[in-house]
Amino acid sequence: MHFHSDQDIHAIGQGLLDRTLPKAAWTHAAHLAAAAWLLAARPDIDAPAQMPDIIRAYNEATGTANTDTGGYHHTITLASLRAVRDFLSRQPAGTPLHVACEHLLASPYGNKTWLLEYWTAEVLFSTHARRDWVDPDRAPLPF
Repeated sequence: MHFHSDQDIHAIGQGLLDRTLPKAAWTHAAHLAAAAWLLAARPDIDAPAQMPDIIRAYNEATGTANTDTGGYHHTITLASLRAVRDFLSRQPAGTPLHVACEHLLASPYGNKTWLLEYWTAEVLFSTHARRDWVDPDRAPLPF
């Protein structure tokens, strides 16, 4: 996925909030773009506090059940928000959001397995980590 304008990022983020983003478009890149948009363009939304309900509602609207084995994952969501917030904070002032998102996708965070540097698969994909925050068991997060 490539982002050609800030409008592309806005459309993903707003589609998530409105629950109109097609399910097939809810990719890893879209997750990161939505997080970046919420953090950068929607100061009225407390992303860490509100993202669980936003994603759960989107999942339900698109036919994805939020269970102990699928749907919303709390640890992945919060870790990803922290990663995106840190990444955005290190971009030069005035960087357009779509450019920052392209850089984000080209970074290690663009690979959805980046979390396995910090968590073992057993811990990260556990029911406990899906329901609640679980600290990394392999290495501390760098941010």
